[in-house]
Amino acid sequence: MKRVASVALLALGAAACSAPAVRGTGDLGVVVERASGRIVLVETTRRTAIGSVDGLGDLSHASVVFSRDERYAYVFGRDGGLTKVDLLNTRIERRIVQSGNAIGGAISQDGRLVAAANYTPGGIRIFDAGSLELLSEVPTGAKVVGIADAPGNRFVFSTFESGEIWIVDASRPKNPEVLRMKNIGKQPYDGFVTPDGRYYIAGLYGEDGLALVDLWHPDRGARMVLQGYGRGEEPLPVFKMPHLRGWAAAGRYIFLPAVGRHEVLVLDRLDWKEAARIPVLGQPVFAVVQPGGRRVWVNFALPDNGAVQVIDVEAMKVVKELRPGRAVLHMEFTPRGEQVWISSRDDDAVAVYDTATFAEVARLRAEKPSGIFLTSRAGMTGF
Repeated sequence: MKRVASVALLALGAAACSAPAVRGTGDLGVVVERASGRIVLVETTRRTAIGSVDGLGDLSHASVVFSRDERYAYVFGRDGGLTKVDLLNTRIERRIVQSGNAIGGAISQDGRLVAAANYTPGGIRIFDAGSLELLSEVPTGAKVVGIADAPGNRFVFSTFESGEIWIVDASRPKNPEVLRMKNIGKQPYDGFVTPDGRYYIAGLYGEDGLALVDLWHPDRGARMVLQGYGRGEEPLPVFKMPHLRGWAAAGRYIFLPAVGRHEVLVLDRLDWKEAARIPVLGQPVFAVVQPGGRRVWVNFALPDNGAVQVIDVEAMKVVKELRPGRAVLHMEFTPRGEQVWISSRDDDAVAVYDTATFAEVARLRAEKPSGIFLTSRAGMTGF
């Protein structure tokens, strides 16, 4: 009996040694390698790469959201691919190609649904987040842009050609209810939901202004804010479409990249009027608020896409300029804002900066990196 017990204990010990290390997911994230159809898994505590997953298709305009428990990443590819990746086991859980051309997606408030936004054939498709079973689709007849999740298991998005904002209530995912707002402005190109989940804001490419919807009172429709902000001025050629994603709200103010201008516009949420214009180096692409709301970090289109400028919210001016590398595409903060991760496509690198000192604290190799998505930040597309 003693011998049997000893053998059993040895077997248990061997099994324990061979078992994978137990870890949480709160400090994990992914870096998109846009040219190779691959994502790199990273962890922010030690600022290292811990693995990669191949076979994700065309990632030239990829976006990522995370499951409620932050174990799975949902990767939306430009080729219409939707891939569920297991972060702990570093593998593809399931992959489908759900359209011909896609531009992003969102996950519902309760984490049960994933919605993919499509250019071709347009519209959105709603999937079960566990199995990726198609539950329903909402055709629009136009390219879908600026999709975000909103309270009440709703998805909000804009349509580029038709100039509309749609609110889809997916509480009954096989029979969603749709509210369609027409004539909201010319060529909406992106949108986001404010951190409190109340307002959806769409930027307009075809005219100076923004479309605003109060999600508490969607029956009131959309209203135009910052209308004619470039009146009387000749707009510059646009070398890269700006983006509104990325926590653009800091307290009472919302910071927005101006289309065809070397300015960041500041919108006051108390009266929805212009509060300031901040001159910046070039045409802004992302204006991202650092957690805590003290600073806004801005990157730029060509020819200034090797720079990042930092705006002090209280002073409403640029206080720092960094040069992380060539072709800066994306910035992402750790949940409490002590680090910012910045992708430099043409240097095949991701630079990590200490946000208190502006010192570079790490540099990771990645092949043509673009989007960076950290688990406790990127899953929050809306609120």
